[in-house]
Amino acid sequence: MFSNFLDNTIKFFSVLGWRDFVEVFVLAIIFYRVFLFIKGTRTIQIMKGLFVIVLIALLAKIMNLYTISWILERVLAIGVIAILIVFQPELRRALSRIGQNPLIDIPSQEAELIDEIVKSVNMLSRKNIGALIVIGREIGLKDYMETGVRINAKVTSELLSSIFTPNSPLHDGAVIIEHGELVAASCILPLVELPNIGRVLGTRHRAALSLTKETDAVVIVVSEETGGISVAIKRKLTRDIDGITLRKILQNLYAPKKKSRKSFWIWKRNK
Repeated sequence: MFSNFLDNTIKFFSVLGWRDFVEVFVLAIIFYRVFLFIKGTRTIQIMKGLFVIVLIALLAKIMNLYTISWILERVLAIGVIAILIVFQPELRRALSRIGQNPLIDIPSQEAELIDEIVKSVNMLSRKNIGALIVIGREIGLKDYMETGVRINAKVTSELLSSIFTPNSPLHDGAVIIEHGELVAASCILPLVELPNIGRVLGTRHRAALSLTKETDAVVIVVSEETGGISVAIKRKLTRDIDGITLRKILQNLYAPKKKSRKSFWIWKRNK
């Protein structure tokens, strides 16, 4: 039975042709990526409306409703231009992401999160506003969240910037982002003994290193004195980076992990 299925499958693809198969495969990937990109945005609602118009136009054509068919054909004729105008922000954002790093495949939600964080950090850095942003990974940060104020809001550059604005109620402390959500603000981070750390580092940098010593979190620091941007990962602090470098670090953080060939051969030998 399986051999018959295999034979039929081979015959199908031989008739279809390998070029047709490649085209179908590439188109499927493109449509899937477009769906992921527009998922959860206003674009979905607009696409639904366009689908309804196309469906009505087909029905009018089948039922020989000449007036309705003529009107809808004219509407669809200018639809391409209308789509370019309506979808201008989405198209611009998509092209900018492709230009930033086309080889790293990052889901749209994570890419949007990175955009908002980098945008806020750049703004805070220009204005010399101190900030401490914690991005949780596998190890939970519940104990540190409980020291602050729960927010549970979508991460936006406007929200991050307003939190760290001087004299705002929540500006003192760290914000914690977990699972793509701004969970808490004004959180107190630990300060542990850090040997070989000079007196040059301020409290924010020490707190960032202390947290990465106890967890696998990524901590972004904006210096209030210099406006410099630093990132702490795995007990190491990278100082004085720009927004482009920060974006690359976060993209590597959210990029899918690829198994190396070495690990494959180790698994095969152990098996």
